[in-house]
Amino acid sequence: MDPIANMLTQIKNAQMVAADQTVVPFSKMKWKIASILKEAGYLSRVDRKKKKAKKAEHEYLELGLKYVDGQGAINGITIVSRPSRHMYAKSAELKPIRSGFGVAVVSTSKGIMTNKEARKEGVGGEVLFEIW
Repeated sequence: MDPIANMLTQIKNAQMVAADQTVVPFSKMKWKIASILKEAGYLSRVDRKKKKAKKAEHEYLELGLKYVDGQGAINGITIVSRPSRHMYAKSAELKPIRSGFGVAVVSTSKGIMTNKEARKEGVGGEVLFEIW
């Protein structure tokens, strides 16, 4: 199971049925990715919440979906790296996605960032997914 791919699929499916929000289990990596998607304009809000179960407390992310003129802000998602095949790119190989209208999310040695930020910092890394 790939938790990042599951999160992206949940976001895409919730947008297809015109839901206001979706809920995904919390992890630090998902939190950072959701924050990047919010900054890029694909999500309206990202909230970290806790839910009490019988004996434990579970954290989750509540993601607000963004719509422009009735259409979802996300037109497509391509998952580049999978658990069975990791795809790496040097900073010079990080090209604009969809002529600059999309964003690639890259896991670098300086943290998770967009392809534009990674190219500016001069670092490469594992290309997780592309979104436009």
